[in-house]
Amino acid sequence: MSQVQFLDKLLHEYLIFRGFSNTIKALDNEQRNEKDQSFRAEKIMEQFNYSINHNDLQGVLTLWNHLEANLFSKLEHNYAMAVKKLENSLLKLYLITAHNHNKTDKISEFFTRLASELQQQSEWKEWFYFPFCRNPEESQPFSLYFKKEWQDTFQLSLRNFLATIYQCMPQPTFVRVEQEAALIRRLQEENALLKSRLQQQQQQLSASQSSQNLNCANSSSAGGTGNDTRRRASYRQQQSLNDILPFDISPPGHVVDDFCIIATEVNSVTQASDAQARGLKMLIRNIGSSGSPVLGRKDNGEKSAKRRSGSVGRNWM
Repeated sequence: MSQVQFLDKLLHEYLIFRGFSNTIKALDNEQRNEKDQSFRAEKIMEQFNYSINHNDLQGVLTLWNHLEANLFSKLEHNYAMAVKKLENSLLKLYLITAHNHNKTDKISEFFTRLASELQQQSEWKEWFYFPFCRNPEESQPFSLYFKKEWQDTFQLSLRNFLATIYQCMPQPTFVRVEQEAALIRRLQEENALLKSRLQQQQQQLSASQSSQNLNCANSSSAGGTGNDTRRRASYRQQQSLNDILPFDISPPGHVVDDFCIIATEVNSVTQASDAQARGLKMLIRNIGSSGSPVLGRKDNGEKSAKRRSGSVGRNWM
């Protein structure tokens, strides 16, 4: 309520600045006669009924186009048929009211102005006969729309439809100015508060870093001599390690490849096995022959012994 009153004052001030005296008087009269300052669908219906009863086709079309551009166009696609049906019913109510008021010129003006748009709709084909019908209230295509039940039902449906979706209608730019200004002020205050917190955190961080640097400087100055000696000792140790000579170990006399050793070992083994195989073959060959090497050795031994004995005996004798 306070926001509406504030905007009314702004509008009144603007009208005085522009010098719109007649508009100021009309605004003052409407504000005094207004009992409820809220936005309701009944006010829209009052404007429609006023334009229809005064045969103001321009007023009806202007108000409907305003709702179409700012309210109906933002609805979902499944509401398009309902909106179009309400629009056609509103225009038909305008024709019925003009006929009841014997305003034939208004009926002709209606079809002259909207013929190009309505002839593309199958619902309006029979209505082009309406200006030439003598008793349209008794004609079958138009008799339904002359009944009070249909007119009341249509107005109730339109009012309920507007009341349902009017809450989703975006507010005018003039009304949103104050809200946007308040939002900008609030955002600026929050921004300033966050900046101050950030500066405090930066100051605390810089103070802690400076204290740490001071402690490091004090500790380095107090133990500077010890650190120098440690550094020198470590440097000397590193230099002495480089000066150490390896042990005096004589290298081997003959450096032989391992593969060569393995090859020679294999050769010696093969030679020994070959010699052993030859010996076995000779033994088997001698065994298979007529004379045995062992018996032959015995016979030769006995003959030599006899010879030795005979010779000895003969010689002794």
